Amino acid sequence: MPAVASRGRGRRTINEINMVPFIDVMLVLLIIFMVTAPLITPSLIDLPSVGKASRQPDQIIQIIVGKDEKLQLKSDSQSLPISLTELAAAVKRAQVGKDGAAPASSAVVISADKNVKYESVVRVMDSLQRAGIQRVGLSVQLVN
Repeated sequence: MPAVASRGRGRRTINEINMVPFIDVMLVLLIIFMVTAPLITPSLIDLPSVGKASRQPDQIIQIIVGKDEKLQLKSDSQSLPISLTELAAAVKRAQVGKDGAAPASSAVVISADKNVKYESVVRVMDSLQRAGIQRVGLSVQLVN
């Protein structure tokens, strides 16, 4: 109900908002935030970083996805073209190596041309994951 003021000639209503309760509430909220802010402990997130592995892999197998989406397997000093269906078996053969024993740690790195569709790279990663190959990474260098 609006307040009624009587000045001089007659009664008229005051159409102003009373700001005092609003200011009181805001000051109470400000005090509450000032008291509780130092008590809140910031949570720490442990983000992975490049080069955080405990040791470097013994063998690196590189899969290169060319501009025409042709795959090429590069291991040691040899490089051979390969299809997507043969990829997982060829990587497992390359991991076993020449001496017949699998190295303690081998990593597979996928390098792709910048013009290759992302879908092609995901298909290669999916094929390797379904074959049970553990360490798969993406190269950050451009392939010409």
